[in-house]
Amino acid sequence: MTTFQAFLIAFIVTYLSEFFFKRMAFSLNIIDVPNHRKMHCQPVPLLGGLGIYAGVVSAYLFFPQNVRALLPVFLGGTIILYMGTYDDIKGLSARLRLIVQVLLALMVIAMGNRISFFPTHILGDIAEIIITVFWIVGVTNAFNYLDGLDGLAAGSAVLNLFCFLIILYRTGQFALGLSLAIFMGACLGFLPHNFLTKKKMFLGDAGSTFLGFTLACIAIKGNWAGDNIVKLSIPLLILGVPIFDMIFTTIMRIKEGKVRTVVEWLKYGGKDHFHHYLVDLGLTHFGAVMFIYYLTFSLGLSAIMVSNDTAWEGMLTLLQSSIIFGVIGILIVLGKRRHQAEEK
Repeated sequence: MTTFQAFLIAFIVTYLSEFFFKRMAFSLNIIDVPNHRKMHCQPVPLLGGLGIYAGVVSAYLFFPQNVRALLPVFLGGTIILYMGTYDDIKGLSARLRLIVQVLLALMVIAMGNRISFFPTHILGDIAEIIITVFWIVGVTNAFNYLDGLDGLAAGSAVLNLFCFLIILYRTGQFALGLSLAIFMGACLGFLPHNFLTKKKMFLGDAGSTFLGFTLACIAIKGNWAGDNIVKLSIPLLILGVPIFDMIFTTIMRIKEGKVRTVVEWLKYGGKDHFHHYLVDLGLTHFGAVMFIYYLTFSLGLSAIMVSNDTAWEGMLTLLQSSIIFGVIGILIVLGKRRHQAEEK
């Protein structure tokens, strides 16, 4: 019941506060103006991420003892959110955003949270720190990449959080589970303002990076399995779609000469993400979102099922998922070549 209460508080506060932030965005002219890179046709208010944050903070006020379970995540996420809000309003350089994200990842590590896989040794510790920084920065920006269609980022986050939550409750990690229920309620409270409605509101970079940073850190924080291979495979499966989108899009951009440095990678924006390709292949915006929901939930179910399995079964599940994404990538490339040939 406590978990449901936390979920409900976050949901209600987020849903109601979004009306306030929508008005604020319009009055302060904090809106996303459509252009050739955008999928929407009308100006849409940003600041949706602040509503999610308001819901999370409000729920934690009723359950302050649970803040400790995600304290480094909450502190880092707060900085990410306000940096993103400033970026949405006035703009920040990609270099500065990257530096802050790396520093926040190091803060999370310094507070005792990192990917643990290698033997206890100085080289193993260094490798784990580097991998953890890459993971947090990568997933943070992968969710920003994913936020390209109505309901996609927030809805995917709900499914990700739900799958993580199931595993946490199966393994008795109730304090962390309550925190995930809070974030899930907040995301669901935002969705009616973003999905299947004419009076839309966007997460903004603030909201999408806040969700990405939170999920990246949750993946590190949770004790998902006893076996190291399975423990690593579960976050990779649950967050498989944004990871695939980031890797595939980055490879294509490098191959086509669109980006050459990490800063260019952060700055570049275009209609060349997974969801854009699905729309190009003939799916409606709603259809593309539903397809990604289905794929996300399927991978999440695989993660739940593999959580009690052995290393071999974990590796086989990862291999199976990699093959599926490989086939999707090949189909996208072939479809793109055919489209280019038809244009010529």
